[in-house]
Amino acid sequence: MAIRTKYKLVIPPKLGIYTLSGIATAIITVLIILISQISTIATDDKIPFKPHPLPESLANWKDLNNKGDYFDQIESANFGYLVFSKFPIKVYIENLVSNSNWKEIVATAILKWDNYLPLNLVEQPQDADIKIIRKNPPLDPQKKRASSAETRYQVSVKYTPEGFPYLSHRFTIWLSPTQTGQYIEAAVLHEFGHGLGIWGHSPEPTDVMYFSQVREPPPISVRDINTLKRIYQQPTRLGWPVL
Repeated sequence: MAIRTKYKLVIPPKLGIYTLSGIATAIITVLIILISQISTIATDDKIPFKPHPLPESLANWKDLNNKGDYFDQIESANFGYLVFSKFPIKVYIENLVSNSNWKEIVATAILKWDNYLPLNLVEQPQDADIKIIRKNPPLDPQKKRASSAETRYQVSVKYTPEGFPYLSHRFTIWLSPTQTGQYIEAAVLHEFGHGLGIWGHSPEPTDVMYFSQVREPPPISVRDINTLKRIYQQPTRLGWPVL
């Protein structure tokens, strides 16, 4: 239900290049610089490789019945787990004048995750940590057919106000316009789970992060939250500046 693209580099706008050959040269140069920066920072021993403090809502979560988790199914990158360290996580939902009901359904669904990680809806896509778009997901040449929903992430180098570089990441979620009824909410809950850092799937159909769509979509389960909490307890270089 989700393509997991490890890296997607975005060329900064306004390069100031005006000829075709100049643009090509500039793009190659920028790509080399960005890849070099990310590769260096992702493995730089000067950046802490440790967990961030848990937000209060997740820190207070307790599973009194020991339902377990599926943490062993979760992937990490060479820089660690895909966790956010600044809260609330900013979310942009595409504003469709022609279908305002869609945005309401999506917002209601994602805010169910707000019980565990603080979220905040924003009006501008450039302000978001997670963007949700009502559009067919980009085609993947390795797949035989298009997906109805996908999540991908981008990694970039940003700088603190003091000028220290650090790794940052953003997610984009695509939801097919053909999704209807309860399956819109099910797709949103699942893909947004990926966007929060659950970079893998559950083997149990009673979990939101089950690898396949089911006839009766389940709510967010105890196992989903147990897994989310374990992920946010793991080390990462995301969000830690070079000091």
